[in-house]
Amino acid sequence: MKHAAAPSSSFLVRFLSVILVTFAAAAAHADEYGDVNTLLRQGKAAEALTKADAYIAGKPRDPQMRFLRGVILTEQGKQAEATAAFTQLTQDFPELPEPYNNLAALYAGQSQFDKARAALEMAIKLNPNYATAHENLGDIYARLAGQSYGRAQQLESGNATVAPKIALIRQLFTTPGSGTLPAAPVEPRKPVRR
Repeated sequence: MKHAAAPSSSFLVRFLSVILVTFAAAAAHADEYGDVNTLLRQGKAAEALTKADAYIAGKPRDPQMRFLRGVILTEQGKQAEATAAFTQLTQDFPELPEPYNNLAALYAGQSQFDKARAALEMAIKLNPNYATAHENLGDIYARLAGQSYGRAQQLESGNATVAPKIALIRQLFTTPGSGTLPAAPVEPRKPVRR
């Protein structure tokens, strides 16, 4: 049986060069994400958006930078644009739960609780262990319960069992640090490449 010949030194140099170029390209992407995140954390959302848009122009299918772009738009108060960005991500990468969670946060901010519920249910369907989405869904159910209790009170003002429930829901959402839907982390898990 013949053994494979040891690779020549020129082969090793070429092979190592390819590996180094591959790692350098991966590091460059990481730096781009880090730069955009840093700008956003420094309150330089406009600069972060410009940098994200420039990156996306060259790599329009990159879900992580597109996600960051949606986060930046949300931070800038551009709800309609952020909603469009996250909606497009759900269409292009339907396997990612984080855009659904962020859509839910945007919908909840507009009191569109049924849309928020549907988005969160999809996020949980995609990742049953997504704790943030479960917590957010609980908040949405509490909001929906509050709406139902309010409607019940309008229809039957003498119902003594509704008022304490409404008070409890109000207390839940007026306690500092509660009742707000957290967005997905700024750096979502990487999707499986197609």
